[in-house]
Amino acid sequence: MWCACVGALLWPLAFGRPPATGAAEPLTVLQLAPGVFVHLGQQLALDAPGHDDIANIGFIVGSRCVAVIDTGGSMRIGRALRSAIRRRTSLPICYVVNTHVHVDHVLGNAAFQPDHPSFVGHWALAAAIARSRDFFLQHYADDLDQPADAGQIIAPDQAVQHTLTLDLGGRQLQLQAWPTAHTDCDLTVLDDKSGTLWAGDLLFRDRLPALDGDAGGWLAVIDQLARLQVQRTVPGHGPVTTDLAAALDAERRYLQALIDGVREQLAQGGSMQQAIAQVAATEKPHWLLWDSTHPHNVARAYEQLEWE
Repeated sequence: MWCACVGALLWPLAFGRPPATGAAEPLTVLQLAPGVFVHLGQQLALDAPGHDDIANIGFIVGSRCVAVIDTGGSMRIGRALRSAIRRRTSLPICYVVNTHVHVDHVLGNAAFQPDHPSFVGHWALAAAIARSRDFFLQHYADDLDQPADAGQIIAPDQAVQHTLTLDLGGRQLQLQAWPTAHTDCDLTVLDDKSGTLWAGDLLFRDRLPALDGDAGGWLAVIDQLARLQVQRTVPGHGPVTTDLAAALDAERRYLQALIDGVREQLAQGGSMQQAIAQVAATEKPHWLLWDSTHPHNVARAYEQLEWE
């Protein structure tokens, strides 16, 4: 059985996908502010070549050490990110922070083991990874070093119960664990010095949000995020934004339409196929990868709402 926090990013694998192949190439990173670097993932489906490079990942450099924010969907991408860091600083990598459990954010973790960092995540992340290891090995073995083994799927050794401050030297990161939303283990990272928020997959831009947690809970978290005063936000997918509230509006609109539409279909006794075709249909022109994500979102919302 799939755990709640991996379903939407794993269900297309039932139809197969090509493996990620080739040696790691230099990873392109953008400097958003002094010491803040991001690599923007590609807007690709999970069954497309390059599926291991779809998440926004990056790193933050303090005067003492470096924190990595997500590591990509393969050892290849993790190593390429590590190389990008080493081209810019020789400071030790003291933290690897994962924003949630999905493979495109965590499978590069083991590339950083030689640095002996603390791996940090939401208090529920370790359990989510434990539930997911066998599935990851079954479907993502090609994204790991061969022979693939469970030891390469790294869980956090430091858990964020509510909030946690990481000191990189002259720069503090504020980590916050959120209630169930996109997944059951969502975490955000705010760099106080630059005002940069790493939202993980609590914020999707351009790419359709994938629901593996709770739609209503996600809306509640969006309302809280929208009140934050930040200079810029790195979403889990899509371009960086300097207007967090506006970016969240698009996501809120889709999720509300999803909830309202599913409730209407349930009230009318509509079939699942009818719901997939009709629920939130006006949103389709606004999002990429609709056909590979929206059906699962509808099914997930049905599961949550049919017992209201």
